Amino acid sequence: MPAKTFDYDPDDMVLNLFYEDKDDRWFPGDRHLRRLARRMLIGEPRMSGQLRVFLNLCAGLDRLGIRYRVNDYRHIAKHHEEVACIIGRTFLLDKFAWKNPILLGVAAHNHPLDDPDLFKRLPVKKVVVPGDWYADMYRPYWPDTEAWPVGIDTDLWAPSRPSQKTVDVLIYDKVHWDRERYAPELVEPVRARLIKEGRSFTELRYGSYKEEDYQAALARSRAMIFLCQNESQGIAYQQALSCGVPVFAWNPGGPWRDPDYYPHRVRFEPVSSVPYWDDRCGARFVDIAGFEAGWEDFWAGCAADTFDPRGYVLDNLTLEQRALQYYEIARSVAGKQKAARAPAASGMPVDGCLTGVG
Repeated sequence: MPAKTFDYDPDDMVLNLFYEDKDDRWFPGDRHLRRLARRMLIGEPRMSGQLRVFLNLCAGLDRLGIRYRVNDYRHIAKHHEEVACIIGRTFLLDKFAWKNPILLGVAAHNHPLDDPDLFKRLPVKKVVVPGDWYADMYRPYWPDTEAWPVGIDTDLWAPSRPSQKTVDVLIYDKVHWDRERYAPELVEPVRARLIKEGRSFTELRYGSYKEEDYQAALARSRAMIFLCQNESQGIAYQQALSCGVPVFAWNPGGPWRDPDYYPHRVRFEPVSSVPYWDDRCGARFVDIAGFEAGWEDFWAGCAADTFDPRGYVLDNLTLEQRALQYYEIARSVAGKQKAARAPAASGMPVDGCLTGVG
C-alpha cells in the first residue's frame, strides 16, 4: 500500500457520507437529549471505534481536498444515481428509503448472518470491512466485500522525546473472550516475567480509558505488549506503531471465537490480532511459551533500536492513503452503476461540513 500522488479535480465526484452513532429512541431528536444527559451524569463519552473511523476518513479526505457531504438526506433523495456511503450503524439502513447504490461499512455488521438478505433487501453494491481476513470471512455470503483500513493520524500519534520514556512496557489488555482462562494463563505470567526482570510497566484495559490516557501512556513507554485474540484492523496497536513504539503482539491465530457466533453459527479461520504488520513493527508470539521464548530478543531489538514501527505506518496507513482508497472504492461503485459525476447542489453543505451528525 505505497503512498500515491493525487490530483483531485473540483468537478469530480462529491462523496455522500452518512454517519450517526445514536438513533432516536422515544421521540424525534431525543438522541441529542440522551447524549447531553450522559455527559452531565458520567462526563464526556469515550471515543468509539466507529466514530474514530468516520473522523479519520473525513480528516484524510480534507487533506486530499476531496469534497463530501455528511448526512445530507435532502440531496441524496433528489439524486438517486449518486452513491450513498454509509459508514456504520445498521439502524441507518432502515432510517431512510434508500434508492441509491450503497457503499456500506466498515462496521455495520459483525457477520453477514446478521442480515443474510442485505443485498436483496437494499441497493447495497459493496461492503467494506477493515482487514483481509475479515473480508475472506464475509465473501462466501457477500461476494462484493473489500478490505479497507482507515488511516492513522500520524501527526496526533507521533513519537515522544527520549527523555519522556520513563516506563519500559505498556501492557495493552484486550483479552475479553475466555478471560477466566487467559488471565491466569497469559496475562499474569506476562506481568510476572516483567517483574522478575525488574522492568517497569503500566497497564491499560480496553474499554476503560480515554484516548488522551492512551496517548500519555504511549509517550512514556519504550515498548508495548499487545494482548488481543483478534482484530479486524487494530487501530490501537497501529496508533502505538505510529508513535514509534515497537509492539510484542499475542497472535494466537486459529478460528474466530466470537461467542455470539462460534462454534454454533460460524467456523472461520485463520484470524489475526495484527492484520497490518511487517518485521518493522516488532514481534509476535502464539502462546505464553512463545512469549517466554521471544521476549528477550524483542526487548534486545527495542534496546538496539532495530525496529521502525512508525515507518510501517507512514508507508501503509496514513490518513491520505486510506482516504484515497475509500474514494476510489466509492468511485468504482459509481462507475459500475454508470452514474454521471454530479457537482455539489447549490446551497448544500459541502467541503467537510459535519451538519447533522447524530
